[in-house]
Amino acid sequence: MHFTGRTWRPPYEASSFIIQATSGCTYNKCRFCSLYKHECFRMSPLNEWEEDLEELKFYQPNARRIFWTGANPFAMSYENLKIRALIVRDYLIKCQTMAMFASIRDIKNKKVWQLRKLKAMGINGLSIGTESGDEKTLLLANKGYTPKDIIEQCRKLDEANIEYYFVYMTGLAGQGNGQRNAINSAKLFSKLNPRFISVDSLTLFEDTELYQMSQRGEFIPAGEKERLEELQTFLKHLQIRVHVFANTISNFYPITAYLPKERENAIGELQYILETVSEEEMREYRKNLKSLG
Repeated sequence: MHFTGRTWRPPYEASSFIIQATSGCTYNKCRFCSLYKHECFRMSPLNEWEEDLEELKFYQPNARRIFWTGANPFAMSYENLKIRALIVRDYLIKCQTMAMFASIRDIKNKKVWQLRKLKAMGINGLSIGTESGDEKTLLLANKGYTPKDIIEQCRKLDEANIEYYFVYMTGLAGQGNGQRNAINSAKLFSKLNPRFISVDSLTLFEDTELYQMSQRGEFIPAGEKERLEELQTFLKHLQIRVHVFANTISNFYPITAYLPKERENAIGELQYILETVSEEEMREYRKNLKSLG
């Protein structure tokens, strides 16, 4: 198999078979991220794509779901996605779903009819690193799109019946701004239909722009208890039926909940942690995180 650079997949794709569609990131400007900092964006050549599919077919001929790796393979044009999806069909005749990372920016150049055709070919399950739905926080993180863009582009996915998943990041708005971020993000997400929402908590690494901003006093990180309170508020204001997974290593206390049924239980669990664990202990946990992989 051809894998170059950083190979990354979400925890919930652990049972999917992975194949490299792209390497690097087309944007590479998010201030909190350095995952693909030293990689140029590259689409896997079609000869490599076929060689990898041939190998995957040899070991897993009955694969039903595969995950295309790369920071955002959905950045490829409709034609490039179509060609690769059809080739997958030639090799893995039982494959039902081809999932991948996508950015809001990647959806803009695709029309609804094209999205529908991609869905019919098996492309479904887009992991979208929205991180926030709050305008000021998106600007601070330099995400390159607005809340309005999130609404417009995800409604196209809804119209095409493409399943998608959001990421929300506590602490990204900085000290004192978590409540605003949580309320505005929850309100925006509630206008859409994410299958689930994965929650991370901001961890600053030295090779990120946001870390340098914090060193200059231009960004003040939120405290650990403030982040848990932000998550409580986020859960309180989500008004859709959705699974929320706040169980990645970046979260001090892992929690999952199906809303609205398990909302109060999840908020109560977080409150117990707030009342029984010190800020210092939580900060020590964050300090010892060397990577999120």
